[in-house]
Amino acid sequence: MKTEFYQTLNRQAQALLEGEDDLIAAMANFSALLNDNLADLNWAGFYIKRGEQLVLGPFQGKVACTRIIMGKGVCGTAAAENKTQRVADVHQFDGHIACDSASNSEIVIPVRHGHEVVAVLDIDSPLLNRFDQDDQIGLEYMVKSFETCLFG
Repeated sequence: MKTEFYQTLNRQAQALLEGEDDLIAAMANFSALLNDNLADLNWAGFYIKRGEQLVLGPFQGKVACTRIIMGKGVCGTAAAENKTQRVADVHQFDGHIACDSASNSEIVIPVRHGHEVVAVLDIDSPLLNRFDQDDQIGLEYMVKSFETCLFG
């Protein structure tokens, strides 16, 4: 069931991104699409890598942390390790940065240009254990499509 959902959502994302080469515009629409279609979220958006930190990019949700040091928190860890971080309970994640105290679970997926991390997609939920393996696979698939649309 989730596989079909993410395939449909990915087709919508590809239609939004078709012909778009501006990273900020693409991130804005992509985060809005996720926020409108995924249940039980309180934040969906991007942090863009700038040197040794991540800087807030386009997002949907409450105000957020503006800068995150590489390797710090869930976002910084995902970027530094170049690996998706799926956290069932952020309060148990060593070094978690609480931008929104209402967030209880989180998934962060690196966005790559080639092999280099250029940003991360960060999605938060007020529910514990909101994201499962099927969500991770579906969202990673969508990020791959995002990368292909933007970077070729």
